[in-house]
Amino acid sequence: MAAVITEDNVYREAELQAAPPADGAEGLQPAGPDGNIQGQVEEFLGPHPDYDEEEEERKYYRRKRLGVVKNVVGASFGGMIVYSVYMGLLQMQLILHYDETYREVKYGSLGLTDIDNKMLMGINVTPIVGLLYTPVLIRFLGTKWMMFLASGIYALFVSTNYWERYYTLVPSAVAIGIAIVPLWASLGNYITRMAQQYYEYVNYKEEHVQEQRRVPKGACHQYVIIFQSVFYIIFHLSFVFAEFPMILFLNGFLSDYKHTLYNVKQCGANGRTIIEGFNKTVLQHLPRSTLLIEVESVLMGAAFISMIIFLAVCGAAYRPTEEIDLRSIGWGNIFQMPFKHLRDYRLRMLCPFFIYSGFEVLFAIQGLILSYGVCSLGMEKLWLLVMVYGLSSSVCSALSMALLQQRLPRQVVLLGGAAVHLVLLVVLMCWSSSPRRPDQLPQLLVLVALWGLGTALNKTGLSSLLGLFYEDKERLDFVYTIYHWWQAIAIFIVYLWSALPMRAKLAILLVTLLVAGLCYWQMERRLAKKIPYRLPRIPRPRHKVKGYRYLEEENSDESDTDKSDVEGEEDEGRQSEEEQERDAGSQGSDSPGRDRCAAGGRRRRRDNAAYEQAGEQEDYVQAM
Repeated sequence: MAAVITEDNVYREAELQAAPPADGAEGLQPAGPDGNIQGQVEEFLGPHPDYDEEEEERKYYRRKRLGVVKNVVGASFGGMIVYSVYMGLLQMQLILHYDETYREVKYGSLGLTDIDNKMLMGINVTPIVGLLYTPVLIRFLGTKWMMFLASGIYALFVSTNYWERYYTLVPSAVAIGIAIVPLWASLGNYITRMAQQYYEYVNYKEEHVQEQRRVPKGACHQYVIIFQSVFYIIFHLSFVFAEFPMILFLNGFLSDYKHTLYNVKQCGANGRTIIEGFNKTVLQHLPRSTLLIEVESVLMGAAFISMIIFLAVCGAAYRPTEEIDLRSIGWGNIFQMPFKHLRDYRLRMLCPFFIYSGFEVLFAIQGLILSYGVCSLGMEKLWLLVMVYGLSSSVCSALSMALLQQRLPRQVVLLGGAAVHLVLLVVLMCWSSSPRRPDQLPQLLVLVALWGLGTALNKTGLSSLLGLFYEDKERLDFVYTIYHWWQAIAIFIVYLWSALPMRAKLAILLVTLLVAGLCYWQMERRLAKKIPYRLPRIPRPRHKVKGYRYLEEENSDESDTDKSDVEGEEDEGRQSEEEQERDAGSQGSDSPGRDRCAAGGRRRRRDNAAYEQAGEQEDYVQAM
């Protein structure tokens, strides 16, 4: 028997090694052609000899990182194209409608001036209510689809210019006013979320990334700064491309400065309106209708390209399960969260800067470029001033990357931009350009370029600061909604003050800037003293649809805070059950089920309190 077993073992070993059996087993042959089938199956199903798992994983996450960069560049170019089309068309439209001859010949008694006033009112007034619906829209549609829908609304505005009537222009302008705050909140949310994803793909081997837990505090900061800077470097080029219709089409029809500025007596700080005494006819001859249609068709094509970029190039900001969780906290909670976040003193003290951020961009166009620049140089130099402003803002947006240097405090970027604007406002209050003085072009170009520097530091500084303060992916849309809603309020105020003298506008800007700088300095001082701030808790998701994904006991998308809360409540529930059972045993009761039901009811009430979350429970987080 032992000899037979030995021969069998020798044969099996030889079979696995694909070699003939030893001398003692010459007479034993394989059972048939299937004798080596097990070895062939193992060879077929086993790993390829040249397969390197770590190398393939590294290549996979490198593709993921390239995809994130593609998303950031795509969103930046999409936003840039949308606003290039919007600003270029609006500028061309307002110049043509301002000319008396154009209005009378083209449209007769249609009342284009009244239509333009109503259109501007729709664009500037409607965003005031944006705080009420923006978070709900973003969470209902998703960040990517909100950007796509908003770009479609801007394309709708372009299409209405084929048939300029009250019932086409005014409703489309109101639609743009509705879409402004959601578009910008989605863009800020998207760029910051891409920075977080990039960190996850760089540090994919870390335990907290693999388990989808909250990242360590400050881990994503460098990527937030870089991505926000890249976004504004690309976006500010919209001021450059918006002037292409002016350069290639409209500039050839404009009268020179001697005609348009003939009755202008005062400019700049001495002026009472934007340009007092500006000529009512600015066109030498009227453009052909077919030429206008061609220009509008090109702009319409560019608007469609931006929609395709948002749809095809930009990826999703959240995983499907994360988007379900974001919506499942309840629409009432989503509506309340922006107001609850205003309890955080960091946001409250940044509100003056949010307002000034809206003031300064519109003042750069209406005040500095028109009241100082066009009033002195004429309408034919408008494109040059706007392009210099856009190029300066684009190039100087890269300066915010100075925050990557550990030696520089984060206050440098925001307060640096405020200091530049403070000096310029004082200069503009003391100096005014003169009408019909083309020789003042160099001074005006320097002023416009410096104002672009301040704008770049302001925009990149604020967006980066919000991304640094609020690292939770559940809060980004709320925070950026508050930021851009205050900007919308500022735009509405600028719309109201259009009839004020220039010195009054400069004084309002100066006071707002000083208050903003003082509040920001006070905020940083509180953070340096480690004064805690109130951060409202995000309620846990409550899923109505019981799919397979949510039948599990453990929710893999749950944050650490929520998990600890659940575990703590379960521990408290178990302790209370044990105490009640002991009490019942001491009293001779043999029915602990009633006590368990009572403990379960208390646990449900605690869950409901956390879900409704009316502000009683706030996390006190230590300052950065």
